Amino acid sequence: MSIDRTLYARIIKQLKPNKALLLFGARRVGKTFLITQIAEKYGKEVLLLNGEDNDTLALLADKSIASYRRLLNKVKLLVIDEAQNIPDIGQKLKLMTDEVKGVSIIASGSSAFDLLNKVGEPLVGRSQTFRLYPFSQAELAAKENALETKQNLEHRLLYGSYPDVALADDDEQKREYLRNIVNAYLLKDILAFDGIRNSAKMYDLLRLIAFQTGNEVSFDELGTQLGMSKNTVERYLDLLAKVFVLFRLQAYSQNLRKEVSRKSKWYFYDTGIRNAIINNFSPLSLRNDTGTLWENYLILERFKQVNNTGKYNELFFWRTYDGQEIDLIESSDGKLEAFEFKWGNKKPQIPAAFAKTYPETPYHVINKTNYIDFLSH
Repeated sequence: MSIDRTLYARIIKQLKPNKALLLFGARRVGKTFLITQIAEKYGKEVLLLNGEDNDTLALLADKSIASYRRLLNKVKLLVIDEAQNIPDIGQKLKLMTDEVKGVSIIASGSSAFDLLNKVGEPLVGRSQTFRLYPFSQAELAAKENALETKQNLEHRLLYGSYPDVALADDDEQKREYLRNIVNAYLLKDILAFDGIRNSAKMYDLLRLIAFQTGNEVSFDELGTQLGMSKNTVERYLDLLAKVFVLFRLQAYSQNLRKEVSRKSKWYFYDTGIRNAIINNFSPLSLRNDTGTLWENYLILERFKQVNNTGKYNELFFWRTYDGQEIDLIESSDGKLEAFEFKWGNKKPQIPAAFAKTYPETPYHVINKTNYIDFLSH
């Protein structure tokens, strides 16, 4: 079964001659499948290259206008997968976009840090960036009815939505696949960066974040637990975000005295990856972290929806120093909307301090009965 990606239509619409589109995402989220789908629209007028292939490296080695014009003669679309592996890729893409008339370019990479560093300055004004994540609920819903969506919810909290996981039938196969992604791909990408040598410390940090998902994170406390400096912890977390393992939610504040303003929470880009890191795929009925998984899942799905549809909404959490809090604040065009996530049927009232400070802000409690509406809102 093939699942259509929301980004497909947006990328097709944005493909323009003499412009480059940069597609980022973790390994195994479907970047190659997506760009191959796009390439099929161009028939024989497309050139597909892979930055991990020696022939590709040799083909692009001669950084000259003449060689690129010969290479791209009669080509309307150039696609380069794993482009971060190509030396001087930024300068080479700049030459192609400037000097080879009529060609559109898609360059993909599994690390925003690596590829952006190599193409950033040369492609200013010549490129647009897209990010691909594991399947969103909106993408999966196109292939299932409402009953199937409800039945699949627990599996999505436990195993996440990586394409090969979402389409697999056997739970043990899903578990092994997720463990393999963690060990063979995600940590490998992180350790490829200069100066990152201690895989055990990185894994320990991920485990600590997994157990603190949805809680405010202190770099000092993490550093003390891991035996490393606060700055090293912050650097590692930044790298984990750039290779699409974790993302940060910052506190919302208008600098009022009681509002927390400088704290942050960290969530996983996939709940299956989080469960693989702590090696726990137990059913929800046997877990004490179901509420945590639910919160991570809903914030993640909202994050995917904002990204996939090209909205400019900003996401935050809100808390006061005396413990009043809201799981998600969404800001769009100066307007706020507040969401509290509950796995059970509790319907907590809006925190008094928030209601007083932001009286015009709508407040919603999201649970299993209305989460589909929330994700399509």
